[in-house]
Formats: sequence, C-alpha cells, structure tokens
Amino acid sequence: MTAQATIGEARLMMPEFDYLLIAVACLLLGLGLVMVASASLHRINSAPFYYVNRHLIAIGIGLAGALVVSRISVEQWERSGTTLYFVGLLLLVLVLIPGLGRSANGASRWIPIGSFNIQSSEFMKLFMVLYVSGYLVRRQLEVTLSVWGFVKPMLLLLIACALIMLQPDFGTTAVLLATAMGLLFLGGVPVWQFAILLAGAVAALTGLVLVSPYRLQRITGFLDPWADVQNSGYQLAQALIAFGRGEWFGVGLGNGIQKQFYLPEAHTDFLMAVIGEEFGLVGTLIVILLFGVIVWRAFSIGAKAERMNRRFASYVAQGLGLWIGMQAFINIGVNVGLLPTKGLTLPLMSYGGNSIIVACLVIGMLVRIDFELRQNGKEKKEGLKWASV
Repeated sequence: MTAQATIGEARLMMPEFDYLLIAVACLLLGLGLVMVASASLHRINSAPFYYVNRHLIAIGIGLAGALVVSRISVEQWERSGTTLYFVGLLLLVLVLIPGLGRSANGASRWIPIGSFNIQSSEFMKLFMVLYVSGYLVRRQLEVTLSVWGFVKPMLLLLIACALIMLQPDFGTTAVLLATAMGLLFLGGVPVWQFAILLAGAVAALTGLVLVSPYRLQRITGFLDPWADVQNSGYQLAQALIAFGRGEWFGVGLGNGIQKQFYLPEAHTDFLMAVIGEEFGLVGTLIVILLFGVIVWRAFSIGAKAERMNRRFASYVAQGLGLWIGMQAFINIGVNVGLLPTKGLTLPLMSYGGNSIIVACLVIGMLVRIDFELRQNGKEKKEGLKWASV
C-alpha cells in the first residue's frame, strides 16, 4: 500500500467538521480570556485572579456542553424545541419569585444553584430559536398564507419578553424579539405582515423607553455623552476615550488606563473598549472580522441545509447566526457610541458564565448541523456511486 493511499484512507476515517468555525470560536474564547484577565486583575487586590478563574470555569463548562450538544442529533432538538421553550418560560417565572431569584444592581435575573447562578434569559434565546424554527417547519403554509399563522408564535414570544422585562432586561428583550422576527422573515412571512410586526415592535420598545426615566436618560446620554459626562454620559465618554488612546495599534496588552480607574464594567459590557485601547483600531477590526466569519459560517451552513431540504436545521443555523451577529453588533455599537448603552455581553468573550456557556452551546449546535449535512452528502455520493456500478 502506498503512502498516498494510507493518507487518503486516514482522511476518510477522520470525522468531518467545520474546522474554520471551531478555530475562530476557540480564538475568540482565548482572546476573551486574555482580555478579561487584562481588564480585571486590578479589581480585587486580595484575589486578582478571581474573575479569571471563574471565567476559566465557565469556558470549561461551555466546552463540555458544546461537546455534548455536538453529539445530539438535530432531529432530537427538533422534537424537544417546544418543550424546551416552556422550560425556559418556567425558568423566567422562577427568577421573579422572592426567595428563589437572586437580585443584583436592581435586577432579578439569576437562579442560584450552589455557587453557580443560572441566568434564564440567556438560555431562553437558544430555546426561542429552536421553538420558532420548529414552528416554521410545522406551520409553513399557515405562516405564509395566514395572519394568524405568524401571530401565534409572537404571542408566546411576547410572554417571554414580558417576563424578561420584569427582571428588567431591555437589551435581551430587544435581541430576542429581533432574532425571532428575523427568523419569521426568513420563514416566508409576507412583507406587509412583517412591516406591521416591525412597526409594532419599534413602537413598543419606544414606549418602554419613554415611560422609564433611567432608559430615557441612557438615550439622551448616548446622543451627547459630553453634555453630562459625570452622570448619564460617563460610561460612553470613558469608552470613547479608551478607543481614542488606542489609535491604530493600541498602547499594548495590559497597558490600558481606562479599565483601571475610569471605565465601569470593563471586563463585561465594555470589554471591546479595553481591546480598542490596548490593540487599537487594528485589533478592533480583527475581532469584528472574527465575528463576521462566525456569522458567515452559520448562514453558509443554513443555506446548505436549505439546499438539502433540511429546513429545521436551516432555520436553526440562520437563527443562531442572527443572534450571535446581532448581539455582537449591539455590544460593539454601544462601546463605540453607535447605540445607547445596553447590558449585553460580547458573545464568547465578555466575562459572564451563562453568556459564555450558551455561546459555546451555539457553536456546538452549528458544528452538529454541519456534521450531519456532510454525512448526508457523503451517503448520497456513495449511493450514486453504487447506482452507477
């Protein structure tokens, strides 16, 4: 047997995965760990590695979860979508029960289990994608031909959004709604119905801003952060200073000043500002490019699934791509002053155990969908080869 034949057989025996997607996700996880360390080592003098250690644990749990998810068939996820959605609703209710939910900074978003806190809204985003994707497969004609067909899932989504707003968590509500609406649009909802739905969502979110003084303050602070730089515009002003100090190539890893004395939540919501200061415009653009690759791979996997008539897999892949891309866009937009301040983490990078774990599960699910599509394609090729013999 020749060496070439041996190599060829070894390649055939190796499992086929989307190695580019895996590599980019691991690169973002690794860079996120380094930047969380850079942004947090000074925060607790007695335990400088407190946040780093917790972040490492979250990454470990997330990678283990991604491995488990990548071994569960897409068909099983399709069967479980509706059940998981109602489990998510139950978790959202439990958060609001006094004595069960944990509150911090005026928000009740966590269910404590030992030393770990479950943030139910993070998992709800994943469950929502699975539920809406399954609904679009089961009710395709109803969605495209009947108003009631697309109103039904929106009613359930509004219940979830209402529960999340009671926490309160405006940013997650916006991402959840936008992702669901994007999926419904991809599922074939008529444009006029989608336009009405979009107008209604914008009106509702605007109303929530107008009736809440602190949200309105965030909007006014975002429009002109320098008008009240010590109060409503403080976070954005400090983030902009960080980007300004970074210039083209940054001041160097660990040399940032804003994270030490000025920028609040530098290791969570404003991690991108730390990246901008320490790695400059070039580093910022590289991170944006890496997120672009993940979104591109998700939509490519979705398009491939559509061509192979795997509609549930297609919707899930595109829904996950929408969600990750949208949350990254909002977080980066907040950091650079393009959007009002929202409490959203940067997927795969910011400190936050639940966010890291769920983002890893997303990557595991995309890897599984791609793997099944490759296997299905191989089986078809083998069938055609035998048919031609």
